[in-house]
Formats: sequence, structure tokens, C-alpha cells
Amino acid sequence: MMDTRPIGIFDSGLGGLTVVKEIIKLLPHENIVYLGDTARVPYGTRSNEIIKKFSEENVKFLLGKKVKCVVIACHTSSAVAGDFLKKKFSNVSIFDVVSPVLERLGKSKKKIGVIGTRATIGSGVYSKLNKVVQMACPLFVPFIEEGEIKGDLIKSLVKKYLKNLKVEILVLGCTHYPIIKDVIKKVLLDTELINPGILVSGVLKNNLVKNDQTNDQKREGKGSFYVTDLNERFVKVAEMFLGEKIKVICITN
Repeated sequence: MMDTRPIGIFDSGLGGLTVVKEIIKLLPHENIVYLGDTARVPYGTRSNEIIKKFSEENVKFLLGKKVKCVVIACHTSSAVAGDFLKKKFSNVSIFDVVSPVLERLGKSKKKIGVIGTRATIGSGVYSKLNKVVQMACPLFVPFIEEGEIKGDLIKSLVKKYLKNLKVEILVLGCTHYPIIKDVIKKVLLDTELINPGILVSGVLKNNLVKNDQTNDQKREGKGSFYVTDLNERFVKVAEMFLGEKIKVICITN
């Protein structure tokens, strides 16, 4: 059977587009509805209860678009609200970006580093990993949201946070961070970088195939992009990263 309903994806802002990009690579025929909660970004500085509230509202919006599943393309929401959302909306499959990382690295004996927002690191969700070093990098998100993804400013910030980090594997524990992965790699030359967006995309594909929910149409899928606050910078950076022109709709207008 063909299931043409879209995949719903949400993030606090721009970073979730890194997950969208990976999903499109694996599932090019799927339709996608993306919500960036740009009016309330970043989530990483918020209380757990507020993060749960915002995340619940995001899921309700996506369900209103008749999505067949939801991907939490935000580490903060995944870490703080993932279990809450799965229980609250038990009638729909919800995927988060933390669980695939824990499954992939759970038995690793290598020294693992995790970088993320204060809320993600503070949640302790990655403490289950062996030999793990966790570090909050709160300034990465606002830099990326402002389009500072190349040049001396972001290079200096990456060095400030990571130059003394001695790990074999580094989990990019915020969906914004893959946007600056090349800058990070130049600072941590011998470190393997883990992009959770790639991992969750694989889990999503396997689940859709298993449950006969794939969209087998032969044309490319369509993307619908929504934000809670629209600014020119968001559109420019989003289009630069996705490599194509997109129409962004502000749902609060």
C-alpha cells in the first residue's frame, strides 16, 4: 500500500533542517511538513516544563497537517520531552534523535564526547554511555541561527569550546551542529563525528518500510516549511543549507 501522508518534523528553529536533509536523501519520494519554532528559539535555556509545553504544541500542529509520523529534530526536546510526547500521543509513531545514538554507541568502549545545549546536557540522557564526556555549547545555536556558519567568528567559538576536548567519538548533540561540522572537524581532526540526523533517518525508513507506510510515488516528495516567526535571515540560511529555494509560511500571521 502507498501512504502519501507527509512526515512531520519539528525543531526549535533552523537546526532541524539537517535532519530534513538526511531524510530526503533516504526517502526522496516522501512529503515533508517542517515546523521551526523560531519565535521561541533556543529551547536549550528553557525549563523542562516549558520545553514539554512547546514540544506538545508543535506535535499538535503537525498532527493537524495529517502527518503519518513525527520526528523530533531537536535534541533538547528529544532529551527532555521525548518520552512524554510518546506517551501523550501514543496513536502516532514518534521518533527522536537521542535514542538511535544510545543504541549505536551503547556498547562502545571508545571515549565518547557529547556536545549540546545546556538542557540536553543537563538532562543526563547521554550519561548511559560508557566513558562519556559531556559539554554544553550554548552559543553555537544563536550563531548558526544568525548565519554565522563560516569565517573567523565561528572558528574562534569552536576552538574556545572544543580545543581541549580529547575524545575518539563526538556526538553532535544538537541538530544545529551538523551545519558547522566542517569547522568542528578542523579543530578535532582525529575524532569521528556522529550526526544523529543520519541515524534517526535510517530508523525512520526501516519503520516506514516495516509498517507499509512508505510513499512509493515516482515523483520527488514535496516539502512544506512553517515557522512561528519569520525573518529574512532564516530563509537565506535555510535555502543555503538545503541547496534550493523554499517557501516558508509563518503560522502566527
